[in-house]
Amino acid sequence: MFKSLFVIALPIILQNLIQSTVNMLDTLMVGQLGSVEIAAVGLGNQIYILLNMILFGISSGGGIFIAQYWGKKDKVGIWKTEGIMFSFSIIISLLFTIASVFVPKFLIGLYSKDIQVIEIGSQYLRVAAFSFPFFGLSFAFSMALKSTEHVKLPMIATLISLVMNGILNYLLIFGIGFFPALGVVGAGVATCISRAIECFVLFIVAYVKKFEVAASIKSFLKFTFFEIRKFIKIAFPVIINETIWGLGTTMQSLIMGRSSTLAISAFNITNTISQITWVFFIGVGGAAAILIGKKIGEGNEKEARHTANTLAWFMPVMAIFIGLLLLPISRLLPFMFNVEGEILYQAKMMLMVLMCSYPLNAFNMCWVVGICRAGGDTIFAAFADVGFMWLIAIPLASCVAYFTNLQPYMIYICLLSEQIFKAAVGFYRLKSGKWLHNVVE
Repeated sequence: MFKSLFVIALPIILQNLIQSTVNMLDTLMVGQLGSVEIAAVGLGNQIYILLNMILFGISSGGGIFIAQYWGKKDKVGIWKTEGIMFSFSIIISLLFTIASVFVPKFLIGLYSKDIQVIEIGSQYLRVAAFSFPFFGLSFAFSMALKSTEHVKLPMIATLISLVMNGILNYLLIFGIGFFPALGVVGAGVATCISRAIECFVLFIVAYVKKFEVAASIKSFLKFTFFEIRKFIKIAFPVIINETIWGLGTTMQSLIMGRSSTLAISAFNITNTISQITWVFFIGVGGAAAILIGKKIGEGNEKEARHTANTLAWFMPVMAIFIGLLLLPISRLLPFMFNVEGEILYQAKMMLMVLMCSYPLNAFNMCWVVGICRAGGDTIFAAFADVGFMWLIAIPLASCVAYFTNLQPYMIYICLLSEQIFKAAVGFYRLKSGKWLHNVVE
Protein backbone atom coordinates (compact mmCIF):
# COMPACT_ATOMS: atom_id res chain seq x y z
CA MET A 1 0.00 0.00 0.00
CA PHE A 2 2.73 2.48 0.95
CA LYS A 3 4.54 1.92 -2.35
CA SER A 4 1.40 2.77 -4.36
CA LEU A 5 0.69 5.67 -2.04
CA PHE A 6 4.09 7.31 -2.45
CA VAL A 7 4.27 6.71 -6.21
CA ILE A 8 1.26 9.03 -6.41
CA ALA A 9 2.11 11.20 -3.41
CA LEU A 10 5.70 12.11 -4.28
CA PRO A 11 4.94 14.16 -7.42
CA ILE A 12 2.04 15.83 -5.58
CA ILE A 13 4.35 16.65 -2.68
CA LEU A 14 6.93 18.07 -5.07
CA GLN A 15 4.27 20.07 -6.93
CA ASN A 16 2.99 21.61 -3.70
CA LEU A 17 6.55 22.22 -2.51
CA ILE A 18 7.25 24.07 -5.74
CA GLN A 19 3.96 25.97 -5.43
CA SER A 20 4.76 26.91 -1.83
CA THR A 21 8.22 27.99 -2.95
CA VAL A 22 6.56 30.29 -5.51
CA ASN A 23 4.52 31.91 -2.73
CA MET A 24 7.53 32.05 -0.43
CA LEU A 25 9.63 33.60 -3.19
CA ASP A 26 7.07 36.38 -3.57
CA THR A 27 7.10 37.03 0.18
CA LEU A 28 10.91 36.91 0.41
CA MET A 29 11.42 39.32 -2.48
CA VAL A 30 8.66 41.68 -1.44
CA GLY A 31 9.97 41.35 2.13
CA GLN A 32 13.12 43.15 1.04
CA LEU A 33 10.96 46.22 0.45
CA GLY A 34 9.75 46.38 4.06
CA SER A 35 7.09 45.26 6.57
CA VAL A 36 4.31 47.37 5.03
CA GLU A 37 4.83 45.69 1.66
CA ILE A 38 4.78 42.24 3.31
CA ALA A 39 1.50 43.06 5.01
CA ALA A 40 0.03 44.57 1.81
CA VAL A 41 0.88 41.65 -0.47
CA GLY A 42 -0.11 39.16 2.22
CA LEU A 43 -3.54 40.74 2.52
CA GLY A 44 -3.84 41.01 -1.26
CA ASN A 45 -3.18 37.29 -1.43
CA GLN A 46 -6.06 36.65 0.98
CA ILE A 47 -8.39 37.15 -1.99
CA TYR A 48 -6.36 34.60 -3.91
CA ILE A 49 -6.49 32.23 -0.93
CA LEU A 50 -10.27 32.51 -0.75
CA LEU A 51 -10.51 31.80 -4.49
CA ASN A 52 -8.09 28.91 -3.99
CA MET A 53 -10.36 27.40 -1.35
CA ILE A 54 -13.47 27.64 -3.55
CA LEU A 55 -11.63 26.14 -6.53
CA PHE A 56 -10.24 23.42 -4.27
CA GLY A 57 -13.79 22.64 -3.20
CA ILE A 58 -14.98 22.39 -6.82
CA SER A 59 -11.99 20.30 -7.87
CA SER A 60 -12.04 18.08 -4.78
CA GLY A 61 -15.72 17.41 -5.32
CA GLY A 62 -15.02 16.54 -8.94
CA GLY A 63 -12.03 14.46 -7.89
CA ILE A 64 -14.32 12.20 -5.85
CA PHE A 65 -16.21 11.30 -9.03
CA ILE A 66 -13.17 11.12 -11.30
CA ALA A 67 -11.24 8.78 -8.98
CA GLN A 68 -14.21 6.42 -8.72
CA TYR A 69 -14.92 6.65 -12.48
CA TRP A 70 -11.23 5.88 -12.99
CA GLY A 71 -11.67 2.71 -10.96
CA LYS A 72 -14.56 1.77 -13.27
CA LYS A 73 -12.58 2.83 -16.41
CA ASP A 74 -15.47 5.10 -17.40
CA LYS A 75 -13.91 7.81 -19.61
CA VAL A 76 -17.22 9.42 -20.52
CA GLY A 77 -18.02 9.92 -16.85
CA ILE A 78 -14.59 11.50 -16.35
CA TRP A 79 -15.09 13.94 -19.25
CA LYS A 80 -18.53 15.03 -18.11
CA THR A 81 -17.22 15.64 -14.61
CA GLU A 82 -14.35 17.70 -16.01
CA GLY A 83 -16.83 19.78 -17.98
CA ILE A 84 -18.79 20.60 -14.86
CA MET A 85 -15.57 21.45 -12.98
CA PHE A 86 -14.34 23.73 -15.78
CA SER A 87 -17.68 25.55 -16.00
CA PHE A 88 -17.90 26.30 -12.28
CA SER A 89 -14.19 27.19 -12.01
CA ILE A 90 -14.25 29.70 -14.88
CA ILE A 91 -17.39 31.44 -13.60
CA ILE A 92 -16.02 31.81 -10.06
CA SER A 93 -12.57 32.94 -11.25
CA LEU A 94 -14.05 35.64 -13.48
CA LEU A 95 -16.20 36.97 -10.63
CA PHE A 96 -13.13 37.24 -8.40
CA THR A 97 -11.19 38.96 -11.19
CA ILE A 98 -13.92 41.56 -11.73
CA ALA A 99 -14.19 42.35 -8.01
CA SER A 100 -10.42 42.58 -7.55
CA VAL A 101 -9.93 44.86 -10.55
CA PHE A 102 -12.76 47.29 -9.79
CA VAL A 103 -12.92 47.42 -5.97
CA PRO A 104 -9.48 46.31 -4.67
CA LYS A 105 -9.31 48.99 -1.95
CA PHE A 106 -12.63 47.84 -0.52
CA LEU A 107 -11.41 44.22 -0.42
CA ILE A 108 -8.06 45.05 1.20
CA GLY A 109 -9.83 47.45 3.57
CA LEU A 110 -11.77 44.52 5.01
CA TYR A 111 -8.53 43.25 6.53
CA SER A 112 -6.60 46.35 7.55
CA LYS A 113 -7.14 49.94 8.72
CA ASP A 114 -3.63 50.99 7.64
CA ILE A 115 -4.04 53.43 4.72
CA GLN A 116 -0.59 52.66 3.31
CA VAL A 117 -1.19 48.90 3.46
CA ILE A 118 -4.55 49.32 1.70
CA GLU A 119 -3.03 51.46 -1.08
CA ILE A 120 -0.09 49.16 -1.80
CA GLY A 121 -2.17 45.99 -1.42
CA SER A 122 -4.79 47.24 -3.89
CA GLN A 123 -2.07 48.00 -6.46
CA TYR A 124 -0.84 44.43 -6.24
CA LEU A 125 -4.31 42.85 -6.24
CA ARG A 126 -5.58 44.82 -9.26
CA VAL A 127 -2.77 43.37 -11.39
CA ALA A 128 -2.56 39.85 -9.91
CA ALA A 129 -6.32 39.38 -10.44
CA PHE A 130 -5.79 38.74 -14.16
CA SER A 131 -4.10 35.45 -13.23
CA PHE A 132 -7.29 34.07 -11.63
CA PRO A 133 -8.95 32.58 -14.79
CA PHE A 134 -5.72 30.78 -15.73
CA PHE A 135 -5.42 29.53 -12.17
CA GLY A 136 -9.02 28.28 -12.19
CA LEU A 137 -8.55 26.21 -15.34
CA SER A 138 -5.18 24.86 -14.17
CA PHE A 139 -6.59 23.87 -10.78
CA ALA A 140 -9.46 21.85 -12.24
CA PHE A 141 -7.35 20.17 -14.93
CA SER A 142 -4.56 19.34 -12.45
CA MET A 143 -7.09 17.60 -10.19
CA ALA A 144 -8.41 15.58 -13.13
CA LEU A 145 -4.86 14.55 -14.06
CA LYS A 146 -3.97 13.56 -10.50
CA SER A 147 -7.24 11.66 -10.00
CA THR A 148 -6.36 9.52 -13.04
CA GLU A 149 -2.83 8.95 -11.68
CA HIS A 150 -1.07 11.34 -14.09
CA VAL A 151 0.68 13.17 -11.30
CA LYS A 152 3.97 14.16 -12.96
CA LEU A 153 2.61 16.69 -15.46
CA PRO A 154 1.09 19.04 -12.83
CA MET A 155 4.42 18.94 -10.98
CA ILE A 156 6.39 19.83 -14.12
CA ALA A 157 3.99 22.64 -15.06
CA THR A 158 4.26 24.11 -11.57
CA LEU A 159 8.07 23.87 -11.70
CA ILE A 160 8.11 25.85 -14.95
CA SER A 161 5.79 28.38 -13.30
CA LEU A 162 8.21 28.66 -10.34
CA VAL A 163 11.20 29.35 -12.55
CA MET A 164 9.35 31.98 -14.57
CA ASN A 165 7.89 33.61 -11.47
CA GLY A 166 11.28 33.79 -9.78
CA ILE A 167 12.99 35.35 -12.81
CA LEU A 168 10.20 37.84 -13.46
CA ASN A 169 9.92 38.77 -9.77
CA TYR A 170 13.61 39.60 -9.67
CA LEU A 171 13.46 41.65 -12.85
CA LEU A 172 10.22 43.51 -12.20
CA ILE A 173 10.22 44.09 -8.42
CA PHE A 174 13.72 45.55 -8.26
CA GLY A 175 14.10 46.85 -11.85
CA ILE A 176 17.06 44.90 -13.24
CA GLY A 177 18.62 46.02 -16.53
CA PHE A 178 16.12 47.76 -18.79
CA PHE A 179 13.16 46.46 -16.74
CA PRO A 180 11.40 49.10 -14.60
CA ALA A 181 11.34 48.78 -10.78
CA LEU A 182 7.64 48.15 -10.22
CA GLY A 183 7.75 46.92 -6.61
CA VAL A 184 4.62 45.02 -5.57
CA VAL A 185 3.04 45.65 -8.98
CA GLY A 186 5.97 43.77 -10.52
CA ALA A 187 5.15 40.80 -8.29
CA GLY A 188 1.57 40.90 -9.61
CA VAL A 189 2.73 40.99 -13.25
CA ALA A 190 5.09 38.06 -12.63
CA THR A 191 2.24 36.07 -11.08
CA CYS A 192 -0.01 36.64 -14.12
CA ILE A 193 2.59 35.58 -16.67
CA SER A 194 3.74 32.50 -14.74
CA ARG A 195 0.14 31.32 -14.14
CA ALA A 196 -0.67 31.65 -17.84
CA ILE A 197 2.40 29.63 -18.81
CA GLU A 198 1.50 26.92 -16.27
CA CYS A 199 -2.01 26.64 -17.72
CA PHE A 200 -0.79 26.35 -21.32
CA VAL A 201 1.81 23.70 -20.42
CA LEU A 202 -0.82 21.54 -18.67
CA PHE A 203 -3.25 21.51 -21.56
CA ILE A 204 -0.75 21.30 -24.43
CA VAL A 205 1.20 18.37 -22.98
CA ALA A 206 -1.93 16.46 -21.89
CA TYR A 207 -3.44 16.72 -25.37
CA VAL A 208 -0.20 15.91 -27.19
CA LYS A 209 0.25 12.79 -25.04
CA LYS A 210 -3.47 11.96 -25.38
CA PHE A 211 -4.10 11.42 -21.67
CA GLU A 212 -7.49 10.07 -20.68
CA VAL A 213 -8.62 13.46 -19.36
CA ALA A 214 -7.91 15.16 -22.71
CA ALA A 215 -11.14 15.27 -24.72
CA SER A 216 -12.97 17.55 -27.12
CA ILE A 217 -14.91 20.57 -25.87
CA LYS A 218 -18.05 18.80 -27.08
CA SER A 219 -17.28 15.79 -24.86
CA PHE A 220 -16.78 18.06 -21.85
CA LEU A 221 -20.15 19.73 -22.43
CA LYS A 222 -22.25 16.56 -22.74
CA PHE A 223 -23.21 16.61 -19.07
CA THR A 224 -26.92 16.65 -18.30
CA PHE A 225 -28.99 18.38 -15.64
CA PHE A 226 -29.20 15.06 -13.78
CA GLU A 227 -25.39 14.82 -13.72
CA ILE A 228 -25.07 18.42 -12.52
CA ARG A 229 -27.54 17.63 -9.73
CA LYS A 230 -25.60 14.48 -8.83
CA PHE A 231 -22.35 16.46 -8.85
CA ILE A 232 -23.85 19.17 -6.66
CA LYS A 233 -25.23 16.64 -4.17
CA ILE A 234 -21.75 15.28 -3.47
CA ALA A 235 -19.52 18.20 -4.43
CA PHE A 236 -21.58 21.10 -3.11
CA PRO A 237 -20.86 20.28 0.56
CA VAL A 238 -17.16 20.24 -0.34
CA ILE A 239 -17.45 23.57 -2.17
CA ILE A 240 -19.34 25.11 0.76
CA ASN A 241 -16.84 23.52 3.15
CA GLU A 242 -13.84 25.02 1.37
CA THR A 243 -15.56 28.37 0.80
CA ILE A 244 -16.53 28.78 4.45
CA TRP A 245 -13.13 27.43 5.50
CA GLY A 246 -11.52 29.93 3.13
CA LEU A 247 -13.62 32.70 4.63
CA GLY A 248 -12.42 31.48 8.02
CA THR A 249 -8.77 31.76 6.98
CA THR A 250 -9.38 35.27 5.66
CA MET A 251 -11.17 36.05 8.92
CA GLN A 252 -8.01 34.93 10.71
CA SER A 253 -6.05 37.46 8.67
CA LEU A 254 -8.71 40.07 9.38
CA ILE A 255 -8.37 39.44 13.11
CA MET A 256 -4.59 39.71 12.90
CA GLY A 257 -4.71 42.70 10.55
CA ARG A 258 -7.15 44.60 12.74
CA SER A 259 -4.97 43.79 15.75
CA SER A 260 -1.87 45.46 14.29
CA THR A 261 0.38 45.60 11.22
CA LEU A 262 3.01 43.85 13.36
CA ALA A 263 0.66 40.94 14.02
CA ILE A 264 -0.40 40.46 10.39
CA SER A 265 3.22 40.67 9.19
CA ALA A 266 4.27 37.93 11.64
CA PHE A 267 1.19 35.89 10.71
CA ASN A 268 1.99 36.13 6.97
CA ILE A 269 5.60 35.08 7.57
CA THR A 270 4.41 32.10 9.64
CA ASN A 271 1.96 30.98 6.96
CA THR A 272 4.60 31.29 4.26
CA ILE A 273 7.06 29.12 6.19
CA SER A 274 4.46 26.55 7.24
CA GLN A 275 3.46 25.95 3.62
CA ILE A 276 6.89 24.46 2.96
CA THR A 277 6.64 21.78 5.65
CA TRP A 278 2.93 21.16 5.13
CA VAL A 279 3.36 19.99 1.52
CA PHE A 280 4.08 16.42 2.68
CA PHE A 281 0.62 16.11 4.21
CA ILE A 282 -1.09 17.71 1.22
CA GLY A 283 0.63 15.18 -1.05
CA VAL A 284 -0.13 12.12 1.08
CA GLY A 285 -3.70 13.28 1.71
CA GLY A 286 -4.27 13.83 -2.00
CA ALA A 287 -2.76 10.45 -2.87
CA ALA A 288 -4.90 8.79 -0.20
CA ALA A 289 -8.06 10.26 -1.71
CA ILE A 290 -7.09 8.95 -5.15
CA LEU A 291 -6.26 5.43 -3.91
CA ILE A 292 -9.28 5.13 -1.62
CA GLY A 293 -11.64 6.51 -4.27
CA LYS A 294 -10.26 4.14 -6.91
CA LYS A 295 -10.66 1.13 -4.62
CA ILE A 296 -14.26 2.12 -3.87
CA GLY A 297 -14.94 2.45 -7.59
CA GLU A 298 -13.48 -1.02 -8.12
CA GLY A 299 -15.79 -2.38 -5.41
CA ASN A 300 -12.91 -3.23 -3.05
CA GLU A 301 -14.33 -1.63 0.10
CA LYS A 302 -12.34 -3.79 2.52
CA GLU A 303 -9.04 -2.55 1.10
CA ALA A 304 -10.34 1.02 1.10
CA ARG A 305 -11.06 0.79 4.84
CA HIS A 306 -7.66 -0.74 5.52
CA THR A 307 -5.92 2.09 3.67
CA ALA A 308 -7.92 4.68 5.60
CA ASN A 309 -7.16 3.14 9.00
CA THR A 310 -3.44 2.88 8.24
CA LEU A 311 -3.17 6.50 7.18
CA ALA A 312 -5.08 7.66 10.26
CA TRP A 313 -2.08 6.78 12.45
CA PHE A 314 0.68 7.24 9.87
CA MET A 315 -0.01 10.93 9.23
CA PRO A 316 0.16 12.14 12.88
CA VAL A 317 3.35 10.17 13.49
CA MET A 318 5.01 11.73 10.48
CA ALA A 319 3.77 15.15 11.64
CA ILE A 320 5.85 14.89 14.80
CA PHE A 321 9.08 14.52 12.82
CA ILE A 322 8.25 16.97 10.04
CA GLY A 323 7.00 19.56 12.53
CA LEU A 324 10.43 19.56 14.16
CA LEU A 325 11.79 21.14 10.96
CA LEU A 326 10.07 24.36 12.00
CA LEU A 327 12.55 24.71 14.87
CA PRO A 328 15.71 25.25 12.76
CA ILE A 329 13.74 27.22 10.16
CA SER A 330 12.63 29.66 12.87
CA ARG A 331 16.30 30.44 13.56
CA LEU A 332 16.76 31.54 9.95
CA LEU A 333 14.01 34.18 9.92
CA PRO A 334 16.37 37.15 10.47
CA PHE A 335 18.27 36.14 7.31
CA MET A 336 15.07 35.72 5.27
CA PHE A 337 13.01 38.81 6.10
CA ASN A 338 14.03 42.44 6.38
CA VAL A 339 11.57 43.37 9.14
CA GLU A 340 11.61 44.60 12.74
CA GLY A 341 12.88 42.36 15.53
CA GLU A 342 9.48 42.18 17.25
CA ILE A 343 7.86 40.84 14.06
CA LEU A 344 10.54 38.14 13.84
CA TYR A 345 10.00 37.23 17.50
CA GLN A 346 6.24 36.87 17.07
CA ALA A 347 6.70 34.80 13.89
CA LYS A 348 9.14 32.52 15.72
CA MET A 349 6.69 31.99 18.58
CA MET A 350 3.86 31.26 16.12
CA LEU A 351 6.02 28.63 14.42
CA MET A 352 6.65 26.96 17.78
CA VAL A 353 2.91 26.87 18.47
CA LEU A 354 2.30 25.43 15.02
CA MET A 355 4.94 22.75 15.57
CA CYS A 356 3.11 21.53 18.68
CA SER A 357 -0.22 21.34 16.87
CA TYR A 358 1.07 19.54 13.76
CA PRO A 359 0.02 15.97 14.73
CA LEU A 360 -3.60 17.08 15.23
CA ASN A 361 -3.53 19.18 12.06
CA ALA A 362 -2.22 16.23 10.05
CA PHE A 363 -4.84 13.81 11.36
CA ASN A 364 -7.63 16.27 10.65
CA MET A 365 -6.47 16.96 7.11
CA CYS A 366 -6.18 13.21 6.53
CA TRP A 367 -9.67 12.23 7.65
CA VAL A 368 -11.44 15.21 6.10
CA VAL A 369 -9.69 15.44 2.71
CA GLY A 370 -8.05 12.05 2.22
CA ILE A 371 -10.66 9.70 3.67
CA CYS A 372 -14.17 11.12 4.10
CA ARG A 373 -14.22 13.00 0.80
CA ALA A 374 -12.87 9.99 -1.09
CA GLY A 375 -15.70 7.99 0.47
CA GLY A 376 -18.34 10.56 -0.49
CA ASP A 377 -18.97 11.47 3.16
CA THR A 378 -18.84 15.15 2.29
CA ILE A 379 -21.67 16.55 4.43
CA PHE A 380 -20.32 15.25 7.73
CA ALA A 381 -16.78 16.30 6.81
CA ALA A 382 -17.98 19.79 5.91
CA PHE A 383 -19.82 20.36 9.18
CA ALA A 384 -16.89 19.12 11.25
CA ASP A 385 -14.26 20.98 9.26
CA VAL A 386 -15.82 24.44 9.47
CA GLY A 387 -18.05 24.12 12.54
CA PHE A 388 -15.32 24.22 15.17
CA MET A 389 -13.45 26.96 13.29
CA TRP A 390 -16.44 29.32 13.32
CA LEU A 391 -18.00 28.33 16.63
CA ILE A 392 -14.84 28.12 18.74
CA ALA A 393 -11.56 29.28 17.18
CA ILE A 394 -12.61 32.52 15.47
CA PRO A 395 -14.82 33.86 18.32
CA LEU A 396 -12.12 33.03 20.88
CA ALA A 397 -9.36 34.67 18.81
CA SER A 398 -11.54 37.73 18.19
CA CYS A 399 -12.15 38.21 21.91
CA VAL A 400 -8.45 37.89 22.70
CA ALA A 401 -7.44 40.25 19.87
CA TYR A 402 -9.99 42.98 20.56
CA PHE A 403 -10.49 42.86 24.33
CA THR A 404 -7.08 41.96 25.73
CA ASN A 405 -3.50 43.10 25.35
CA LEU A 406 -2.10 39.60 24.84
CA GLN A 407 0.68 39.16 22.31
CA PRO A 408 -0.07 38.09 18.69
CA TYR A 409 1.20 34.54 19.19
CA MET A 410 -1.46 34.08 21.90
CA ILE A 411 -4.11 35.02 19.34
CA TYR A 412 -2.55 32.40 17.07
CA ILE A 413 -2.97 29.75 19.78
CA CYS A 414 -6.69 30.56 19.87
CA LEU A 415 -6.93 30.19 16.10
CA LEU A 416 -5.52 26.66 16.33
CA SER A 417 -7.81 25.58 19.18
CA GLU A 418 -10.33 24.05 16.76
CA GLN A 419 -7.92 21.20 15.93
CA ILE A 420 -8.51 19.46 19.27
CA PHE A 421 -12.28 19.18 18.82
CA LYS A 422 -12.06 18.30 15.15
CA ALA A 423 -9.66 15.43 15.88
CA ALA A 424 -12.01 13.92 18.47
CA VAL A 425 -14.96 13.98 16.04
CA GLY A 426 -12.81 12.57 13.22
CA PHE A 427 -11.63 9.65 15.33
CA TYR A 428 -15.24 8.74 16.12
CA ARG A 429 -16.30 8.96 12.46
CA LEU A 430 -13.53 6.71 11.22
CA LYS A 431 -14.25 4.09 13.87
CA SER A 432 -17.95 4.08 12.94
CA GLY A 433 -17.16 3.20 9.31
CA LYS A 434 -20.01 5.42 8.10
CA TRP A 435 -17.71 7.50 5.88
CA LEU A 436 -17.64 5.07 2.92
CA HIS A 437 -20.12 5.54 0.03
CA ASN A 438 -19.95 4.53 -3.63
CA VAL A 439 -21.11 7.62 -5.56
CA VAL A 440 -20.83 6.25 -9.11
CA GLU A 441 -23.01 3.15 -8.80
